[in-house]
Amino acid sequence: MSTRPTKSETYDIVVVGSGAAGMSTAITASKLGASVAIIEKEPVFGGTTAFSGGVLWIPLNHHAKDAGVNDDREAAITYMKEETGNFYDAAAVETYIDTGPEMLEFFERETAVKFVPTLYPDYHPDQPGGVDVGRAVLAAPFDTSALGDNLKRLRPPLATITFMGMMFNSSNADIKHFFNATKSLTSFVYVAKRLLAHFAEVARYGRGVQVTSGNALAARLAKSAFDLGIRVYTDPPAEELLVEDGRVTGVRVPGATLTARKAVVLASGGFAHDVEKLQKAYPHLRRGGEHFSPVPEGNTGDGIRLAEAIGGDAPIEFKDTSAWMPVSKVPMGNGKFGAFPHLLDRYKPGIIAVLKNGKRFTNESESYHDVGAALTRACEGQSETAAWLICDHTTIRKYGLGFAKPAPVPLSKYIANGYIQKGATLAELAGRAGIDPAGLESTVAAYNEHAVRGEDPEYGRGRTAFNRYLADPEHKPNPCVGPIENGPYYALKIIMGDLGTFDGLKTTVNGQVLTKDSTAIEGLYAVGNDRASIMGGNYPGAGITLGPAMTFGYITGRHLAEQS
Repeated sequence: MSTRPTKSETYDIVVVGSGAAGMSTAITASKLGASVAIIEKEPVFGGTTAFSGGVLWIPLNHHAKDAGVNDDREAAITYMKEETGNFYDAAAVETYIDTGPEMLEFFERETAVKFVPTLYPDYHPDQPGGVDVGRAVLAAPFDTSALGDNLKRLRPPLATITFMGMMFNSSNADIKHFFNATKSLTSFVYVAKRLLAHFAEVARYGRGVQVTSGNALAARLAKSAFDLGIRVYTDPPAEELLVEDGRVTGVRVPGATLTARKAVVLASGGFAHDVEKLQKAYPHLRRGGEHFSPVPEGNTGDGIRLAEAIGGDAPIEFKDTSAWMPVSKVPMGNGKFGAFPHLLDRYKPGIIAVLKNGKRFTNESESYHDVGAALTRACEGQSETAAWLICDHTTIRKYGLGFAKPAPVPLSKYIANGYIQKGATLAELAGRAGIDPAGLESTVAAYNEHAVRGEDPEYGRGRTAFNRYLADPEHKPNPCVGPIENGPYYALKIIMGDLGTFDGLKTTVNGQVLTKDSTAIEGLYAVGNDRASIMGGNYPGAGITLGPAMTFGYITGRHLAEQS
């Protein structure tokens, strides 16, 4: 099911893109009395949001306050100054910190969007202004059958992070029961009920309808938009911005023109699949390496390109132009691969990452962005930017590795299709994976010498609250560090991916697009990844993409609705 406008129409605001940024802008403006239409070039709505973790980084949020967590405005500002460095934008950052809590309360009070608190620490909690808990909130689970016929147009979750299309609860209670299903009667019964309910949903709706994380956020935003009567068109790409007397007055789509009395808002998700721009922006591509992004393939930089065509400025200036995510390529059959984002396994004890020379290059328990940045820099001067996750048999059966699941799920399929390499010895494993054998043996020996005591003097794994948050709390004395000692051994190749781009259009705080001489383009705004990130190419904490996306969407929507 898809929709396209069949005739020319007029609205106060036309939004290009249907992720959290675009939806937030549209919902806010509509709530304040503006007429709004959303156009999405793909047949499904939800954008990258529907693939995401559904977390928002909102300092001083009311969920933290209600839980008794004390945060401080000056601490949040200090942390942002530390994280953004030379790209610190005082006006934008302070507006974000001051308005984020208001945005959260607005959506929870006025719409179907709901959040729950998390225990996520900031990604660098030991930096000045960093905290161990309280700034991240998560979209509450949602029953997407509430979307009715529009359920068919909701982007499904990323296939590689589901189990037979089923999403797990954020508490990880589901995951623990699934791993213990053959060991515990309670877990067996729990899993049986979950599977039966899921299969019943698939039979009735064609997909599972109990969703979590970013899929729940996208669905809740869409439900809110539909409740307001906002027209959400899917399939029509934005072909051209209409300009009269220097002012953007609308957008042309195939077969129709959508006129915007107040503004066109660009929210098309950045340029994660703009091949030409990526070749210039990504150092690992410039030197001949590979990049495999799990974000939707439709994120080809359309909004940025439309703005640049009429003078908008979108320089590539951040040291890290994207939010890096190490991924592995999962064979899906028929020569196709899915991207598996390595969000959890790197933190577990007994798993390390090495380069082709067999040497470690970073603290594996830092954030995906930090590990990705370290990998990019460690491979300077090489044609390939890649690393291998290494572990022993005990570890892989306990935690899994990438897309390969823990016991009791067999490993044979993943070894047979080449996703994972296996060796009776470290030298044999290295030979099969293309790693230097002597380097790997030396690295593991040096690592094990300290790992048996839970220590990592080389890179300090487990030293921060964030390192420990996604590790194994039952593993003592360090939840992140354990030896690699019981063969056979396993290796999984990881390459560079991303969660979206940081560089984007220069704008005012309210989102108005600027030219190279900092002149505002009348009638044109940008939000989300089409707008340059206030994070300056860094990744301070969980939700630093969706937090600004919704907050500045709220700011832009409110600003436009209040215009006469």
